Amino acid sequence: MKVIACYSNKGGVGKTATAVNLAYAFADDGLKVLLVDLDPQGASGFYFRVKPSKKLLKDAFFQDEKRFVKAIRGSDFSNLDLLPSNSSFRDFDLFLAQMKKSRSRLKKTLRTVESWYDLIVLDCPPNISKLSESIFATADQIIVPVIPTTLSERTLDQLFDFFQENDYAKAKLTPFFSMVQSQKSLHKDTIARLSQSHRKRFLSTQVPFSADIEKMGIHRAPVATFAAFKPAAKAYGSLQKEIRKRLLKSFKGPN
Repeated sequence: MKVIACYSNKGGVGKTATAVNLAYAFADDGLKVLLVDLDPQGASGFYFRVKPSKKLLKDAFFQDEKRFVKAIRGSDFSNLDLLPSNSSFRDFDLFLAQMKKSRSRLKKTLRTVESWYDLIVLDCPPNISKLSESIFATADQIIVPVIPTTLSERTLDQLFDFFQENDYAKAKLTPFFSMVQSQKSLHKDTIARLSQSHRKRFLSTQVPFSADIEKMGIHRAPVATFAAFKPAAKAYGSLQKEIRKRLLKSFKGPN
């Protein structure tokens, strides 16, 4: 079982859209996938029309294996299950701060279902916290959407600095350009500069700014299910293939 996290320390960059569409694309590619929504806003569950568990509350996520398993819901799509969040997830930092070996708690929890799934996709809240550090220690790769703007460039640099200062493996960080508007000179200039300064780190796939991605909230489904031939859906499909080829080379799941 592999774990990938869709993470950014900046909000509004397309993180949840990335998690939802990648989870769908990997499942459609034949992998058994669990999407775990760690964000108390619960957007992933909303997109898949899945209601949160009313019993996976407080620290039960980390300490009650039976409740964790019972909270998993099937989706409308083959090979894809979801563990939706609820509002109590906002207190994860408080629980982790009181637990021994807090960095390894998330990994221990996910091991409960490691025989069930080929891949776990984590949809992460946009901050650096105790939960984030547990995510950094757990994930095999951390997929980071980056809007090609100055502020996003700054937050990406902050993330690399944090990994360096806290002895996390920077090789796990795998950014890609999100919400790209190719007609904007700022976007083109930023892409060129970051591609040079972070050579070989950025994935080559660029996800465009698209009304179809915004319409996910209307359709409550991944883009490929209602706009399969549009640029956004093709971009997420390409992103999934690139991640599988480049980052999951040792993966032993279905071909």
